[in-house]
Amino acid sequence: MPSIDKPAQGYRGRFAPSPTGPLHFGSLVAAVGSYLDARAAGGEWLLRMEDVDEPRTVAGAAAAILHSLERLGFAWDGEVVYQSRRKPLYRAAFERLRLAGAVFACACTRREVADSALGIDAAPRYPGTCRNGLPQAREARAWRLKVEPGKVCFEDVLQGRICQDLAAEVGDFIVLRADGCFAYQLAVVTDDAEEGISHVVRGADLLDSTPRQICLQRHLGLAQPTYLHLPAAVNAAGEKLSKQTRAKPIDVARPQAALVAALEFLGQQPPADLQDAGLDHLWRWAIMNWNRSGLPSCRFAAVPEAY
Repeated sequence: MPSIDKPAQGYRGRFAPSPTGPLHFGSLVAAVGSYLDARAAGGEWLLRMEDVDEPRTVAGAAAAILHSLERLGFAWDGEVVYQSRRKPLYRAAFERLRLAGAVFACACTRREVADSALGIDAAPRYPGTCRNGLPQAREARAWRLKVEPGKVCFEDVLQGRICQDLAAEVGDFIVLRADGCFAYQLAVVTDDAEEGISHVVRGADLLDSTPRQICLQRHLGLAQPTYLHLPAAVNAAGEKLSKQTRAKPIDVARPQAALVAALEFLGQQPPADLQDAGLDHLWRWAIMNWNRSGLPSCRFAAVPEAY
């Protein structure tokens, strides 16, 4: 298991929000955690807009998120990357999989797959209908990765050893959707490799996606980053904060209050007077005192009442 106190050298991290709405507390936690882990290690912190799912992208959301991050005092390295502008990279990765015989065309509709047993993330587990060829008189809609039996395991810095039997719990998963969009799993793996990301620090709501991403990394011969999954913020009903659950936008007029709340959520024990400090002082304290050992190891935690 990677050391929980000593990040590796040559650190390159990233924050990758989906522009489906304004920055909320759950996203802020991921931003703060990934930023501090990178800066405390003397590493780089890149910013990527994960807008590969263009039908879900909200006009103006990316600009609003960037504005919020700037008001909160974040400073990223290099240019902001937009997945919607990187389709040739995803196409090239898909073609590598296709030429290797690792993917297959699938004619199944969502309704047909919905009758299957549920997988690890409560989504229907694909039953393998088209794995050995399209049914007669049916046309390809999506493309799926062939998943082989056996567990995919990795050591998460915070959550410990995680194993998932993709064949039993997920089934053959989509890499190219019926609407022509490349799936998130393929896009994020391609992006992390192309940007040289060494450490992925993000919310534990994405923990169950990680074995699929590692599976793709192995098929494509890509390096596997170090993973650290922070507790994901949930509301009083136990729902992950999102646009769908009406998560409130961060009040950037009070940046210190929001940042201190995120630090407390992450178990960092900021001093009481930090809310009254300037942003530069707050960030210096947070970087100098970043403590992985203080992070709660739970997968989900309640959001502070103010958020």
